[in-house]
Amino acid sequence: MDLERMQALLTALQEARFAGLRSVSYDGKTVTYGSDAELAAAIRDLELRIAAVSATPRRRRWGTVATKGL
Repeated sequence: MDLERMQALLTALQEARFAGLRSVSYDGKTVTYGSDAELAAAIRDLELRIAAVSATPRRRRWGTVATKGL
């Protein structure tokens, strides 16, 4: 799934949750969640997937440390 589609789905899920709905329709499909917790879990999973796709690699710094052993 591409980033734009995941963001559109995330928006649909968030709008449904904030409206107090448990059913979400997108791309001609309707999904009904059993509880708010299930809907929240779907939102969190999608947020993690988006973060993984759009994250930039971390820069690592290397250095040397020396002590006198006192």
